[in-house]
Amino acid sequence: MGSHLSERLLALNHEVLGVDNFYTGSRSNVLNLLSNPNFELIRHDVTIPLFVEVDAIMNLACPASPVHYQKHPVQTIKTSIMGSINMLGLAKRLGIPILQASTSEVYGDPAVSPQTEDYWGNVNPIGIRSCYDEGKRAAETLFFDYHRQYKTNIQVVRIFNTYGPRMNFQDGRVVSNFIFQALRNEPITVYGDGEQTRSFCFVTDVVDALTKFVGLSQEITGPINLGNPEEYTMTSLAEKIIGLTNSNSKIEYRNLPLDDPKQRKPDITKAKDLLNWEPKTSLDQGLVKTIADFSARMSS
Repeated sequence: MGSHLSERLLALNHEVLGVDNFYTGSRSNVLNLLSNPNFELIRHDVTIPLFVEVDAIMNLACPASPVHYQKHPVQTIKTSIMGSINMLGLAKRLGIPILQASTSEVYGDPAVSPQTEDYWGNVNPIGIRSCYDEGKRAAETLFFDYHRQYKTNIQVVRIFNTYGPRMNFQDGRVVSNFIFQALRNEPITVYGDGEQTRSFCFVTDVVDALTKFVGLSQEITGPINLGNPEEYTMTSLAEKIIGLTNSNSKIEYRNLPLDDPKQRKPDITKAKDLLNWEPKTSLDQGLVKTIADFSARMSS
């Protein structure tokens, strides 16, 4: 998402300083930006203080795939908490706005649907997903405490499942996993009975929403859900991808991982009212673009 956001901000004539330790990101995603005089890239871990002069901060730092955050859970929660403290400290020192890219994972395995921003969630605080879920929840706490105590200009968005070109082939998320497997005619691994649901939003739609926050009024702090409210089962997603790739893959069901949410569906009323935003890209349209990108990269 960072590369797509950087492209959009540059197209809007902003100067962009990208900061990444490349644990899950790839430098290749921004190679086309390195020759742009308005783009600068620093290899840095946000758990270490950063001293730069900027006009606004968008904090997207954190592994978002279960494969990655469960492999390094301590570093994951440090990224959310210590990284937020460092970025908030920078925003406080400079007197600038800061946006936190939170996640639908703050709702855990929700007991209500669709999920509205005033729902407090149903999260296991000691499970294998807790490093990410609770880390993001604690980060939201920090943002709102900085806002209340120091009057820091904050915006918090809760991003639901997002997909698109440049995703890691095997990052553990369903869209990338299914496309990679389908293009190789391998079994599509669906966990559980395949009836659990997700709502998938194309990356450029999320970027549309994020860029609306640049220069936004301090009164709009959020949190605001960003996602596509169309809901799909895992089996229907697998079948759709098999069809769009003309794959010979068969669906293979496996045991559901611990604490895996059974349902995700955002209520985006706030995003419509406050940002005049809603997603424009259908799942089929987004998948076609993502499949084309995967196919090209796998061929090369």
